[in-house]
Amino acid sequence: MKPTISLIAASFLLTIPAIADISLPNVFTDHMVIQRDQENPIWGTAEANEKIKISIGGKKVSTKADKEGNWRTELPAFPAGGPHTITIKGSSTVSIEDVLVGEVWFCSGQSNMEWPVRLSYGAEVEATAANHPKIRFLHVPNHGTDQPQDNFEGQWEVCSPDTAPHFSAVGYYYGQTLHAALGVPIGLIDNAWGGSAAEAWVPREKLENDGRFEEMLNHWDERVTNFDQVAYEDYVKRYNEWAASGFKGEPMEWNKTVHPITGQHRPSNIYNGMVHPLSGYGIRGVIWYQGESNGDRAEQYRHLFPLMVETWRDNWGQGDFPFYWVQLADWQEEVDTPGDSGWAELREAQTLSMDVLPNSGQAVIIDIGEGRDIHPRNKKTVASRLVRWPLANIHGHDISYQSPRYSYSEINGNRIRVTLDHVSGGGLWAFDTQEIKGFSIAGEDQSFVWAQAKIIDQNTIEVWSDEIELPVAVRYGWAQNPVINLFDRNGLPVTPFRTDDWPVTSTGKVK
Repeated sequence: MKPTISLIAASFLLTIPAIADISLPNVFTDHMVIQRDQENPIWGTAEANEKIKISIGGKKVSTKADKEGNWRTELPAFPAGGPHTITIKGSSTVSIEDVLVGEVWFCSGQSNMEWPVRLSYGAEVEATAANHPKIRFLHVPNHGTDQPQDNFEGQWEVCSPDTAPHFSAVGYYYGQTLHAALGVPIGLIDNAWGGSAAEAWVPREKLENDGRFEEMLNHWDERVTNFDQVAYEDYVKRYNEWAASGFKGEPMEWNKTVHPITGQHRPSNIYNGMVHPLSGYGIRGVIWYQGESNGDRAEQYRHLFPLMVETWRDNWGQGDFPFYWVQLADWQEEVDTPGDSGWAELREAQTLSMDVLPNSGQAVIIDIGEGRDIHPRNKKTVASRLVRWPLANIHGHDISYQSPRYSYSEINGNRIRVTLDHVSGGGLWAFDTQEIKGFSIAGEDQSFVWAQAKIIDQNTIEVWSDEIELPVAVRYGWAQNPVINLFDRNGLPVTPFRTDDWPVTSTGKVK
């Protein structure tokens, strides 16, 4: 009789609809960190219309899945601490262990944010000392797609000498300083992709609705329509052979090895694959290190970058959370003659973004780049300048945080006096030599020559050249790799600037 009963039972079970187990995206895993002192969204899937009960730290919330099985609710606010266990119950039960509550930062951008500790200066020492069990890492793998994704491959990890070397160096040093200063757990989400263009981080509908990016979108639509997979694979093969030969022979273009459909240049690709799955997760803010891939389109970046930030904030639903970025470093050959520069204009676009984006800030690193390498290895100084912003503006530490920045200028005969804001630490200082380097000056013909400069008082510089009798404009640090040496006494470099508003030269519209 047993076989008969078994067959009947099996036949009966086949008629029962499959019950969906409770599932959560991979931003919710063991060792995660949730943002302190605020309610934090949590979401997932279950059986259609299923009741879901969630508990953490003695507090409980409940919700109900919709008819598609999707559910979403918010965890209660907690002070810094832990570890906690999050238990989600329905027809099945999921437990998330070792959950800490602290400060959570989204670390995003291109290769200089992606650049790991192990390839940075002092890596061996830093790795050896990376015993910080209350710092946690989450790495989001590169994924470009035209369809918004709900999940990604990854999980939270505990900071250790084994895990820290592979994490974003800027992110790690930033979080390390916050952890030491605040004494709370730190969660760092590494969400960066080398070579990525800013437009890849923005949803397609936002670019379409803006109206200023139609040419860009049409260009990419044509590239996708006319894409030849065979020709692409052939080019990649020949490029790899050329690279293996030590780059001997006729130069080839790296950008042509980026897949136009799934790569990091196509508008919206990275937003869909790497930002959308985490959008809404409770964070303190974002740090950003990008701009190199838009270096020939500074005019466009003035609108594109603020649009990206505003879109993220709107979609996150956490208001104007802090958004701090790193300005482009110096790179490539130094120039003998002052003139126009696309990268200088891109830096200006980054600086101007502070004027239109509330709760934003910029770290200036015009002095620590490497002419031979677009990836400067001194990531610790980058992070130390970036972390001044939250320490001062969020956590109330009485420290300087913004590099000196151009305010206004006055022409006085054959000289121009420039006044700067945000000069702290006892005034301006010419590093290494008394001669101030980095200034150029021009008359009405807009032809610049190198200039002499003198510090007049704490925040004023006088600039002149014997070659210019009637000057009208001054520029400072206005080159891709300028020679500069003007700082405040805290070691924060003066932000590159110009006093003129002459048309920019980097007006490219598409990549």
